[in-house]
Amino acid sequence: MKKFLMAAAFTMAFGAAQAADIVDTAKAAGSFNTLVTAVQAAGLESTLKGPGPFTVFAPTDAAFAKIPKAKLDALLKDKAALTKVLTYHVVPGKVMAADVKPGNVKTVEGASVKVAVKGDAVMVDKAHVTKTDIAADNGVIHVIDTVLMPK
Repeated sequence: MKKFLMAAAFTMAFGAAQAADIVDTAKAAGSFNTLVTAVQAAGLESTLKGPGPFTVFAPTDAAFAKIPKAKLDALLKDKAALTKVLTYHVVPGKVMAADVKPGNVKTVEGASVKVAVKGDAVMVDKAHVTKTDIAADNGVIHVIDTVLMPK
C-alpha cells in the first residue's frame, strides 16, 4: 500500500510520463484555441497527430486576434487558403531552439520562412518567437506572436 501511495503522489506531483501529439499539446496549453479550430477546419488534425516529426511555429490566440475579424472569419471558411496559411507554419522534422540557424527554411506549404537570430531574440518572418521547445511526442512547438502569411 505504501508503494502505491508513493507512486500516486509521484504521478500527481510530476504528471504522467506520457507525452501528447502536437494537437493535444496545443489544446492542453489553452492559448492556441484559434489555431486548433483552424487546424480542424482545414482537415489537418489527423496529419498533426501523425508520426511527424514536425516543428510548428504556433501563433497564440492573441496573434490571431491581430487579424481583422472579417478577414479571419473568411479565412476559416476557405479551406484551401486556410491550409496554405497553416502549412506555412510547419517545418518538417523536429528543430529544437538550440539547433535553429539563421536563413531561409522550407515549410510544408512549399515556400520558405526567413529565420533571423539576434542575441536571444528569434524572428520567423515578422513574428517574434516568444517561447521555445514545447515538446510533443511527434515534434516540437515554438510559440509566435503573429500569424505568418505566405507570400
